[in-house]
Amino acid sequence: MGKQMNNSCYLGIDVGSISTNCVVITPEGEVLCEIYKRGDGHPIESVQQCLAQLTAQLPDRFCIQGVCTTGSGRILAGAVVGADVIKNEISAHARATLHLYPEVQTILEIGGQDSKVTIVRDGAVVDFSMNLVCAAGTGSFLDSQARRLNITIEELSARAIMSENPTNIAGRCTVFAESDMIHKQQVGHEQKDITMGLCHALVRNYLSNVCNGKEIKPPIVFQGGVSANKGIHRAFKEALKCDIIIPPYNMVMGAYGAAIIASKSSIEKTRFRGKEASTKPIITQGFECGDCPNCCEIIEVLDAAEIIGRTGGRCGKWEGKTGPRESLRGTGPRCHVSGPSTGRETGHEMCRQVDDVPDLIQIGVPKK
Repeated sequence: MGKQMNNSCYLGIDVGSISTNCVVITPEGEVLCEIYKRGDGHPIESVQQCLAQLTAQLPDRFCIQGVCTTGSGRILAGAVVGADVIKNEISAHARATLHLYPEVQTILEIGGQDSKVTIVRDGAVVDFSMNLVCAAGTGSFLDSQARRLNITIEELSARAIMSENPTNIAGRCTVFAESDMIHKQQVGHEQKDITMGLCHALVRNYLSNVCNGKEIKPPIVFQGGVSANKGIHRAFKEALKCDIIIPPYNMVMGAYGAAIIASKSSIEKTRFRGKEASTKPIITQGFECGDCPNCCEIIEVLDAAEIIGRTGGRCGKWEGKTGPRESLRGTGPRCHVSGPSTGRETGHEMCRQVDDVPDLIQIGVPKK
């Protein structure tokens, strides 16, 4: 038993809009292997490819005892791999950061399509914020401008830190930023000054939109895919006038935090599907649940004819229902509501809207 425990490990998977990341740790939190993979719009294939790489890297003597998924694709990934725990990315990033830096007070996180700030006080998350609409303060902003300059994102980073006189570029909107950047090119600004100007524009946008009204106090930890950009790191230091910590696993902190969460969870027997999760064909298909006015679009995750998970529901009615597809579709009595809810009805008014109620009904309460 002791030998088995010594060889135990835990897997964290972070499926974001741009990348899929995996981290495997020991029960003590030591990283055994990490994988960062840029996505291509196919999250299931990305997860399976990461698992295949992980299988090749992880020595056979290690046995995965628990799995946690996080990120925007956490529910889908959880169904594919057989996750024991599914957590939001705020919790995962905070858990990893606090593990490495217990005194942290501010976590800056910028990914490909979203950006967040998490406020930590006395070892606990007390507030957070994220971009709601515009992607001008995210990695996709830099990607699009790098393409316009005909350079890679790595070249943009390297050239930005060489700048001694960054140009001022409007960064409130990606479209306006590109127009401004073209103008700077036309009047003869050096490329290194333009690239550093883009980094400053992204940081200004992030601080004014995402961090608006938040108390940004050091120690400050900067993570996410964009934290690898040295120009952005420099721009944050100049804007906040303090040191900005880049953690050792800055690109995969979400997955690292998810792995830590899995290791601290009480998992008696893991649901992890093992190596087969990386090789078996997985498909998805959807249907509209008409059981209430929400009309949720339910996505079924299928392994052959077996449903291994569902996503998209607001009330949880379809969660946890797995097995042969035909035996599950449409199961359970349905409750028909004869009109749209205004959100202000009392309990009695809601009851009066229901027609033809059978003796036993299932009720779904939308999640907040």
